[in-house]
Amino acid sequence: MDGPPAILFLPGFMQAGRSWAPVAELLPERYPRHLLDHREYTYEGRLREIAEAGEGAVLAGYSLGGRLALRAALREPERYAGLVTVGSSAGIEAPAARTTRAEADERLAAWMETQRIDAIVDIWQRQPLFADQSQTLVEAQRADRLSQDPRSLAMLLRTAGQGALEPVWQQLHTLTLPFLALAGDRDDAYAAAARRMGRAAPRGQARIVEAAGHAAHLQRPQAVAALLAEFLDEHLVERPV
Repeated sequence: MDGPPAILFLPGFMQAGRSWAPVAELLPERYPRHLLDHREYTYEGRLREIAEAGEGAVLAGYSLGGRLALRAALREPERYAGLVTVGSSAGIEAPAARTTRAEADERLAAWMETQRIDAIVDIWQRQPLFADQSQTLVEAQRADRLSQDPRSLAMLLRTAGQGALEPVWQQLHTLTLPFLALAGDRDDAYAAAARRMGRAAPRGQARIVEAAGHAAHLQRPQAVAALLAEFLDEHLVERPV
């Protein structure tokens, strides 16, 4: 290794790469960083974009971005240097629950295709998952959300939504990359998922971010940046012999 790997930051659903800027800007200068803005709106298209941009990098993804990063790393572990997820899981295991989620996602996708983007954003921002985010934080994300295309979002939901993807829990034992699973302490389901993923992967670990919900990297960027830097320094920096 000639130097520390780059960090490729992957945004969540209806976000731009710069949503990761509060964390990326706090990392030590020795770590190059790239905030990925997706142009593709299908599952395979996004994995292709990640593969092209992420050669030799550490993948760091939030929510949908974490879901994609995990599957990219499982598909081509030799391509990447490490993996970090925030507010993500390895999928819905129960077939009935996954079917129910897929049906709900399809209804949402069909509705999105008939709506203006401002109406979609208004509904999206009122989700219980984001209820603990300050109004300032919600409004800071609004411009990037308003730049999205409803039909493209519907396509992404149909191909990369939680109901569309098979779970990968049983594959985690094959993931030999350094892996850090992060979640907010108020995000109960995803905190449990992070702990489980950290235990299941051979080089995995989980860290829970205090006073944070689903978007821990937005609510506590300093804490997330510190945990990320600690992980990178521990696993991805060559030390003198």
